[in-house]
Amino acid sequence: MKKAKRGKVVSYNKWGYIFLIPFITVYVVFQLIPLVSTIVNSFFENYRSGLTQIGPTFIGLANYKEIFANPDIWIYAQNTLIMWVMGFVPQILVSLLLGAWFSDPSLRLKGQGFFKTVIYLPNLIMASAFSMLFFTLFSDGGPINSILIQMGILDEPFKFLSHVWSTRTLVALMNFLMWFGNTTILLMAGMMGIDTSLFEAAQVDGATPTKIFYKITLPLLKPILIYVMITSLVGGLQMFDVPQILTNGNGEPMRSSMTLIMYLNKHLYSKNYGMGGALSVILFVITGVLSLVVFKFSNNKEK
Repeated sequence: MKKAKRGKVVSYNKWGYIFLIPFITVYVVFQLIPLVSTIVNSFFENYRSGLTQIGPTFIGLANYKEIFANPDIWIYAQNTLIMWVMGFVPQILVSLLLGAWFSDPSLRLKGQGFFKTVIYLPNLIMASAFSMLFFTLFSDGGPINSILIQMGILDEPFKFLSHVWSTRTLVALMNFLMWFGNTTILLMAGMMGIDTSLFEAAQVDGATPTKIFYKITLPLLKPILIYVMITSLVGGLQMFDVPQILTNGNGEPMRSSMTLIMYLNKHLYSKNYGMGGALSVILFVITGVLSLVVFKFSNNKEK
């Protein structure tokens, strides 16, 4: 009997491995091989000058040295970080507030399903379409300037895309609008998973709603908050489509909205695969290190 049961277990395990084959195949073909290829390319001089192909020639760490020697890389990293923070801080605050409202049974909000759908809808719109919409709305002759002039707030059109902080604010605003709905759903799911007896016990002890939120809700939401922060950080480092379309790929004004991925795209567009590969590896390492720091810091704080 034992041998028969063991044989059944083995046969069931075999089906598990068979079902994993499509995932492993897709992962190897579309992720692992490109990753290895990118790392290998980063050690080669490989670009096109006019109609002439230069390389591939092995040059070791020369591409990395050239990237770090270029002061522009630090400017673009600063731009990326600034626009990510400007979008992430209001995103997490608004999402926490909406999540607390929607998950609080004592408020008995009507039409919750409708509002949840509405706040999630911007996440379904393509970033390119969203950027084109904002480009039209905030252009010199766009509807926003027309409304502000008709209301007497402005005497002449304000050039939103010609000023550093107005351009950065528009990029951050678009990222906020596209992702706060998704963050709200995640945080709300975490809040609804908290045992309601904890809230009832706190209320019996005389705790105010504010204290309940800070002393019970936030600590128990920490795993989801870590997840949201890490995924948002990764998305922030990969910020490309919104500023690319809004500034026509130039990162204007004065390269103040040029991000790291836009800089990478310029290398790939010019067929400089060596520099593009080196910059991709650097971004990969930075993303991994920052994610690890956020995770470790949150873990230590929890202890």
